[in-house]
Amino acid sequence: MQIGIFTVGDVTADPTTGRTPSEHERIKATVAIARKAEEIGLDVFATGEHHNPPFISSNPTATLAYVGAQTERIILSTATTLITTTDPVLIAEDYAKIQHLTDGRVDLMMGRGNTGPVYPWFGKDIRRGLELAIENYALLHRLWREDVVDWEGKFRTPLQGYTSTPRPLDGVPPFVWHGSIRSPEIAEQAAYYGDGFFHNHIFWPASHTRQMVALYRRRFEHYGHGSADQAIVGLGGQFFMRRNSQDAVREFRPYFDNAPVYGHGPSLEDFTSQTPLTVGSPQEVLERTLSFRDYVGHYQRQLFLVDHAGLPLKTVLEQLDLLGEILPEMRKGFAEGRPAHVPDAPTHGSLVAAAGGARDTTVHATDDVTGHRVEDDAPVQATA
Repeated sequence: MQIGIFTVGDVTADPTTGRTPSEHERIKATVAIARKAEEIGLDVFATGEHHNPPFISSNPTATLAYVGAQTERIILSTATTLITTTDPVLIAEDYAKIQHLTDGRVDLMMGRGNTGPVYPWFGKDIRRGLELAIENYALLHRLWREDVVDWEGKFRTPLQGYTSTPRPLDGVPPFVWHGSIRSPEIAEQAAYYGDGFFHNHIFWPASHTRQMVALYRRRFEHYGHGSADQAIVGLGGQFFMRRNSQDAVREFRPYFDNAPVYGHGPSLEDFTSQTPLTVGSPQEVLERTLSFRDYVGHYQRQLFLVDHAGLPLKTVLEQLDLLGEILPEMRKGFAEGRPAHVPDAPTHGSLVAAAGGARDTTVHATDDVTGHRVEDDAPVQATA
């Protein structure tokens, strides 16, 4: 079971002080939070992708590459890669490069995004969002698995004899999750490819999450990737945590009431009862998190949102220390009753092993006439 955190990178005023951090402070805080996540033993750090205020999470590739240089073990992921508005050729190049730089510690979560204006900013039509997600990912999937790609679609110029470089590390592309809150089409896409499905259910009741995950599991089995309970599932979650629940509710209510994603909506108590939000003690967070299995079954990845709503960096790091205290029990709880045939979340190492070992996938320049390598005149070796 992989346990980690994700950030959306919002720049929000602290409602208890009125102070808004600068973009610089928020960007540097993101790196400090990622380092802390590794320090306490978490498995994954993920960052979202937004291209509008009040967020600093544009260019996630730069963030992940920098964090990769600051860490040694933690898996680096996106909490959304905008497959709709980002050219799949660029995605293929960028994340293969990060894969090499971090020795395989990277995967991606594909998504359509939830900010409408971003589409025209990148020359896309939001009304074609689902079509873009399907076509762009189909191309990305090929770019990482075929040395030479000929391709033509609706939304970008054709490719003729194109090779994406660098090739994936050891011949194995980064693992892909497809993230969605409410789109059955994205669950279907994840199932079709045998990829992971991440349901960020922080705003939704358990009944909705149950339906979405069950759909993905059924379709995963339908496409022949394994039994339904072997499908690769991830969930979101969030908490405000102090050593006792009364202190937590008192301290964090202003953040809930004033945060852009919550403000003027349901009360803190209603939101806590209707969604996975937990405001309370470490034991309450532990018990609530382990209860997610009751409606999705055994799953592979749990990510928490911990640094939003104007929380100062000091408070975020304190939250992570508390999470670190209950992490061993959380791991133990997730392991209890887990059937042996239910797989762990894929890692670079497990994917390389499943592929039969690492391969050198370097694609060399060739002479147009002889088909031999230009630099040493050795025959070009085709990569499967």
